[in-house]
Amino acid sequence: MGLLEQCEELFKTSNLYEVLGVVKEASDSEIRRGYYKVSLQVHPDRAPGDELATTKFQVLGKVYAVLADKDQRAVYDEQGIVDEESDTLDQDRNWEEHWRRLFPKITLQDILEFEKQYKGSDEEVEDLKRLYLQHEGDMDLIMESALCCTFEDEPRVREILQKAIDAEEVPAYKAFTHESAKKKNNRKRKADKERKEAEEMQKEMGLNSEDSLVAMIQQRQKSKENGFNSLIADLEAKYCKKPAAGKKGKKK
Repeated sequence: MGLLEQCEELFKTSNLYEVLGVVKEASDSEIRRGYYKVSLQVHPDRAPGDELATTKFQVLGKVYAVLADKDQRAVYDEQGIVDEESDTLDQDRNWEEHWRRLFPKITLQDILEFEKQYKGSDEEVEDLKRLYLQHEGDMDLIMESALCCTFEDEPRVREILQKAIDAEEVPAYKAFTHESAKKKNNRKRKADKERKEAEEMQKEMGLNSEDSLVAMIQQRQKSKENGFNSLIADLEAKYCKKPAAGKKGKKK
């Protein structure tokens, strides 16, 4: 299966820009930032209950590799195709190491800090409106794609989108305004199942406090650096930093 087909299957779109949540005219730094934001959702450490997390993470790495390469991006923009034989899409490439080279100081604790800053921000509002338009109001797909969101966030997400509809910033899709009770209940049942699975995992790890997620992260990180860098202080510089020489894929 080619990259575009994988994107359609895993992210419900074959448009590489839409996968990263950016526009076609995005700058290199914006593409880098988009890659970082979406990768937080599917990073294997961040989504231990998602069986497809590793595959999604690898596909995201390939998407970024294509759009970060000037020549490959030009071919994709002009012809809508991807060079599957390119060195940058090497099947044996370690995408976790690639991600760590791009964001070397970002840790799981940073991810938590990012969530605190992101939720309720103007950036989140814009991202949710983009997802609303992309999925034409389908809350199943919106909640699956929304960054830093769980089922408990759904009322907040609905309120944000309803305000955008009322302000005529986005159209009133029937899928959103007249969503059936059955769809809502199915989403709740799925969330309850995932919550139970997470609770079982926490019990297996001996974690039962309200800070269990932080404890899990600290346990995973205990063999690594003790100090955590501030996400807000570091990320903007990282987004704009160009990869070191020799890190880009070979040009065709």
